[in-house]
Amino acid sequence: MKNEISRRGFMSIIPITTIGLMLSKDSIFANNSSVLAFNKPNSKFGGVQIGAITYSFRSMPHDIDQLLKFCVDANISAIEMMGDPAETFAGKPVSPIKMPVIPPKGGQPQRTPLTDEQKAQMIEYGKKVAEWRATASMDKFKEIRKKFNDAGVSIYAFKPNAMGPNNSDAEVEYALNAAKALGANSVTIEVPTDEKQTQRLGDLGAKHKIYIGYHAHLQATDTLWDVALAQSPYNSMNLDCGHYIAVGGKNTKESLYALIEAKHDRITSMHIKDRTADGKQNLPWGQGDTPIKEILSLIKTKKYKFPATIELEYDVPEGSDAVKEVAKCVEYAKNILV
Repeated sequence: MKNEISRRGFMSIIPITTIGLMLSKDSIFANNSSVLAFNKPNSKFGGVQIGAITYSFRSMPHDIDQLLKFCVDANISAIEMMGDPAETFAGKPVSPIKMPVIPPKGGQPQRTPLTDEQKAQMIEYGKKVAEWRATASMDKFKEIRKKFNDAGVSIYAFKPNAMGPNNSDAEVEYALNAAKALGANSVTIEVPTDEKQTQRLGDLGAKHKIYIGYHAHLQATDTLWDVALAQSPYNSMNLDCGHYIAVGGKNTKESLYALIEAKHDRITSMHIKDRTADGKQNLPWGQGDTPIKEILSLIKTKKYKFPATIELEYDVPEGSDAVKEVAKCVEYAKNILV
């Protein structure tokens, strides 16, 4: 006789309460998820939500389902999602130009300059994308939200390439609607240099009740965000502590703590990376000048609600990959907060 238990036999021997859980609408079994409930990630420690921007996985080409697996494997339970995987899943037109493959070690992407012919192709492609965005259904974005939520991963921010000065209001509103469909409360964008653009984005953010989180690199100062924050209550900060410290000069650890305390109610998300104060290196956590321990402890002590986002920018060591390195950052944060 084969050593098997029929489906009917199996259902007769397990507890009734277990059957109820398995058949409930929120059950991973009911949704055919490959992620077991007891394996759901949890990167919230001491009340502080540790997240990751999915840019961290750029060295590992992926679609939306592979991206979800990366998050679960790295024990990340909340993310800032880059636009490409989500928009591709939603049906965005395919680019006519294959962008160069990012070096497997990570670090900053290396871009090959486009030829004049390729530039013309990209202009036409931009028009096609704008047309698609104007009528794109939000159903696929809602499907992404469900996939991720079922697996224990929430999406708190969305970063599509649709918020620039050359993007129409329709494209910006598409991005805000997509963010809402994903479950995010903010979109993130590099801080514009034109005050008219931050006013436009702030007004559209207010219309849709979605925050615009402005991200800075080496132009970060204590007053950089002041105009945008005054323009609209929906303009906010996506503060990058690593970039802030890398500026050096007046940007010190003490001024960073003061900035966080002064603007905590206008920060919708924060990026964490470990950079040197001379701006020359991104290093594994604990090896640079970013006061990661003190920042996370401040968030915990003050009970600030914004997530601390891992942005993996240091070179991935031989024999490792981005998922393993993000997982190391999660553990580093956990050891500080628990």
